[in-house]
Amino acid sequence: MKTTITLEESLELNIELTDEQFWQLCHNNRDLRFERTHRGELIIMPPTGGETGNRNSEITYQLQAWNRQNKLGKVFDSSTGFKLPNGSNRSPDASWVSQEKWDALTPEQKTKFPPLCPEFVIELRSPTDSLKTLQDKMQEYLENGAQLGWLIDPQTRTITIYRPQQPPETLTNPTTISGENILSQFTLDCQPIWQI
Repeated sequence: MKTTITLEESLELNIELTDEQFWQLCHNNRDLRFERTHRGELIIMPPTGGETGNRNSEITYQLQAWNRQNKLGKVFDSSTGFKLPNGSNRSPDASWVSQEKWDALTPEQKTKFPPLCPEFVIELRSPTDSLKTLQDKMQEYLENGAQLGWLIDPQTRTITIYRPQQPPETLTNPTTISGENILSQFTLDCQPIWQI
């Protein structure tokens, strides 16, 4: 008999799980999104709504199109979990890993939650997301090796750029945003994201 859990927002539980148990939990409950903090707290998130899902699809599409042309690494969507160096398991809404970093992994590491932090991460705020929680998550990515991160907030039409050893920079209603030297020649067209 299956138990149904109703979630209004993300739910946090303090459950001690090994990496293998966490992998099995995620594998056996594919209709939910799980993350785990470096303290072992389990975060259960419901699926996104239609507008957020459509925005995220647009972001991932643009990033993948750039990567196909440049062939510099691997692009991942929001369903991919990474085991960060601090021990947490996180799933950015979109991310990119250089080919060199990806090739350094074993076949088993590539199959499960890759034990690395992507060089580039995007978090897309949905209507139910806490801004503070997402800001903390972006700082965690930087502390674990991310070189560039964008926190996209459609509610305020802002994109906050995160870079190592620099304060976050917020752009209001940008039409495009550059991948800088991390994603050479990548420019995200923001108009389709704002217009959804």
